[in-house]
Amino acid sequence: MSTATLPPVPKSPSVGARRKGPKSLPKLPMSAFTPPNTGTSDKFPLAPSPSSLQPTEVIDAHVIAPKGDLSSWKSQVGQNLGGRLRGLVLSLHGVQPEEVEKVVQEVQASASTSSTPVLAIAVPFVLEDGVPSSPPSYLTNASSSKPSIVLSTTFKQSSPAAIEALAWALTQGYTVNIDVQCDLAHEANWDALEDLLTKATQSPESAKGKIILSNLLPPPDSLALPIVKLLTHELYRSYQSHTASLSLFANLFINFLPPAWGAPTPPTPPPPPSDANEEEKEKAARLESKEAKEWKRRIKMYIGHAVEAFGFQRILFGSSPAAPLTASTPASNAGHWYELARESFAELGIEQEAIDAVFALNARQVYES
Repeated sequence: MSTATLPPVPKSPSVGARRKGPKSLPKLPMSAFTPPNTGTSDKFPLAPSPSSLQPTEVIDAHVIAPKGDLSSWKSQVGQNLGGRLRGLVLSLHGVQPEEVEKVVQEVQASASTSSTPVLAIAVPFVLEDGVPSSPPSYLTNASSSKPSIVLSTTFKQSSPAAIEALAWALTQGYTVNIDVQCDLAHEANWDALEDLLTKATQSPESAKGKIILSNLLPPPDSLALPIVKLLTHELYRSYQSHTASLSLFANLFINFLPPAWGAPTPPTPPPPPSDANEEEKEKAARLESKEAKEWKRRIKMYIGHAVEAFGFQRILFGSSPAAPLTASTPASNAGHWYELARESFAELGIEQEAIDAVFALNARQVYES
């Protein structure tokens, strides 16, 4: 029996064709080493400097002045913020109840001559008192008031009276600024806040109003806790999960205010002029304190997640702290906070459209619509 002869296995194409010596490498074209032609520079393009990214205009959505006197706030704004201001929301937090109507009338009377337009007046409103049986005149005429009237309240715990009061305010078409003053280190307080919002917004009529939460961006924190530990801390993880849940509520916005961190807002150097040379820009960067850099790193941890949850369209810049000032709470400087807030956003690599929204356009949408 004959066995069929198999054809020989063909040789590899490289066998017998290999050359001795080093292999010839492909040559890259010179264009691979040439920077893009920007028409203005011989360097590769870099991301915009935080000092160069400025909001086109600023509306300060939270200025506390119980008597309506803005002189202290104006002394703090500085040239960079002051030159961009196009309006503010005046909070009468701290005014005595019997004086509210008088202060509202005085602010409304002087609004037309004010150098900085007042878009709205935030008047005290106590949730625990329930639905007002006989609202004061500044509330009964709120729809025709200029500046408009919004409500400012503090949340510490949920109750049937608080739920009814918030539901009433929303169905009446009010914007309600809720200063969250409960200890969010306890999970039960997060749940209570969500319970209040859920029950108060059950009626379709509640969509007439808007809710703005304060003291959550950034939330109260301890600067003694290093950022490395904060990243994995249960408080930060809880903040992430619950802010994501809060973002699901329609018509809910969040104020971006100076945080209650047990220290005054650190100053930052003013940005160099737009025509400054590289040496001047480097000198300005060196002037920034170690404390300011630490604050910005911590702030970016919170705003990064807030932007992911709420988007740029539901965050409003304000310069007065949310937490009521006490003898142990250092005051914040409006100009210093503006620079920290602006640079923190700019260092996230955002576009001009986003920073314009946070620092002005969102406030116009909330308070002028």
